[in-house]
Amino acid sequence: MKIKNITTLGDLKKNGYKSRSIKEEMRENLIRKLKSGEKLFEEIQGYEDTVIPQLQTAVLSKHNIILLGLRGQAKTKIARLMTQLLDEYMPIVSGSELNDDPLNPLSRYAINIIEDEGDTTPITWIHRNDRYTEKLATPDVSVADLIGDIDPIKAAAQKLNYSDERVIHYGLVARSNRNIFVINELPDLQPRIQVALFNILQEGDIQIRGFKLRLPLDIQFVFTANPEDYTNRGSIITPLKDRIGSQILTHYPKNIEIAGAITLQESKIEKSQSENIFIAPLLHQLIEQTAMEARQSELVDQKSGVSARLTISALENLYSTCEQRMLLNHENKSNGRISDLQGIIPSITGRVELVYEGEAEGIQSVALTLMDKAIRKVFAETFTDPEKLKKSKNTNPYSEIINWFEQGNTLSLLHLDTTAQYIKKLDEVHGLKKTVKQFLKNINENEVHLWMEFLLYGLAAFSQISKTALERNTEFKDLMRTVFNFKSMDDEV
Repeated sequence: MKIKNITTLGDLKKNGYKSRSIKEEMRENLIRKLKSGEKLFEEIQGYEDTVIPQLQTAVLSKHNIILLGLRGQAKTKIARLMTQLLDEYMPIVSGSELNDDPLNPLSRYAINIIEDEGDTTPITWIHRNDRYTEKLATPDVSVADLIGDIDPIKAAAQKLNYSDERVIHYGLVARSNRNIFVINELPDLQPRIQVALFNILQEGDIQIRGFKLRLPLDIQFVFTANPEDYTNRGSIITPLKDRIGSQILTHYPKNIEIAGAITLQESKIEKSQSENIFIAPLLHQLIEQTAMEARQSELVDQKSGVSARLTISALENLYSTCEQRMLLNHENKSNGRISDLQGIIPSITGRVELVYEGEAEGIQSVALTLMDKAIRKVFAETFTDPEKLKKSKNTNPYSEIINWFEQGNTLSLLHLDTTAQYIKKLDEVHGLKKTVKQFLKNINENEVHLWMEFLLYGLAAFSQISKTALERNTEFKDLMRTVFNFKSMDDEV
């Protein structure tokens, strides 16, 4: 019988419906999915061997869960995806604010209507997507917000005595009966509010004001917290932490491939951008490597973490930087350039917390330093490391390029150069294209000039040539001439 045809308590009983707690429901559905080989949490990448197995274990154990990790580690996303483990639809007594189970009602409203109407009691079906409640913990959250309180307006309007439980206005926790309830940033809850959760986590019931009423609520709790919150803003009180069955530690992607896949999945790129702008794998790699460098940098506060949102917004900004140039030059197509990475700086400056030394350098300078380190890392993995050449007797593969600059030549790449101007300028540098093709045998012709530009940035990062980044352009010159020019300017001063 279809759900839409089950509209009363009597119909529900005839169809053999049996009550289950939400934790039993999730456990049984998980067992079925595991046996069938169905993939779970497919939108979460990089956690296949760490977080997801622990999460499955917690569900099988029917535990409440806390996800503990730095910002941007998909904690909330995981919690929201847990609705996949719920039945597609769940029956409730129509009109009940506590999502009352028709076979096991809790609220006075549901109990009364079932006593009065029996098997004709109307039933409503709720989809699993509507069985998720999320609350961001903030210092102003009260016990009434979460648990409930007496509603004097309801008492006056319905002429009820304050001893009547119908005067209660239930909070979010009570209204999440038979649902998944998520509290984000748990340490931000004041200790006295955390105490109010003791009973519901341990005994499975709540108490409101002076009422003798004890409601055995049925809730799957998921909490999230950031380790830095323990010292910076608040803490999870020990008795509450003791009542949470499983603590699962999240982490950042362990390699660039996984990080890049997450960035592509989560970034919101306009269709017109993806169709008209080509962002080569090299640029994707540089964005991810910049985040990796930030997570290892002594200038960055590692307790705060570097969110995956950095690379997501960086990729979006990179596309937009290319699009802006394309529009200003009245071009229909465009390829990403190394110089376009200047457009991702706002994505870094807003998402990186600095230590004292970093603050002294300034966030803009730190962002450029991180990008420079990313370039050095990728360069050394692709080309011969210039620093190793100093210790060997091998011929310098970059000598023709360096000699071209030593002869007094300068390359100035304007950020708004048209595609034709960009290609022409790079082609003028002797040995540049030849060196790229020497190292990259099977290079895509569409990426040749990007790699030529990258080779220049890499040589500058290893102090083989000079690079000066200005607001409108980037200039490459001979390193020694630049040094002597600086000395001459000092002498004049």
